[in-house]
Amino acid sequence: RTARVIVESIQGLANSLPVSRGAGSGAGAPPEGASFGDTLGKIAEGAIETLKFGEATAIAGLSGGATPLAVVNAVTSAQHALQAALAIRDKAVSAYQEISRQAI
Repeated sequence: RTARVIVESIQGLANSLPVSRGAGSGAGAPPEGASFGDTLGKIAEGAIETLKFGEATAIAGLSGGATPLAVVNAVTSAQHALQAALAIRDKAVSAYQEISRQAI
């Protein structure tokens, strides 16, 4: 439940960002026309899907529908997604605090 709140707050942050179009010419760069907010939103959606899959696999493992290895892999992936979401949230809060300290 806490993980979902964190990821949803990141999605909310992504939706509130202004839309700006980038060139996207570098390796690993988003496709042309993708905004930072769109990219962050897709990352959040991927994290939510990973968390849902980890949760479903853990439940299936309890009923014998998944192997212990599958449960460990899914839960580890969910843990990594949650840690990434926390890191993004912490950076966003830190950036906001830094901006709020600047003199106008």
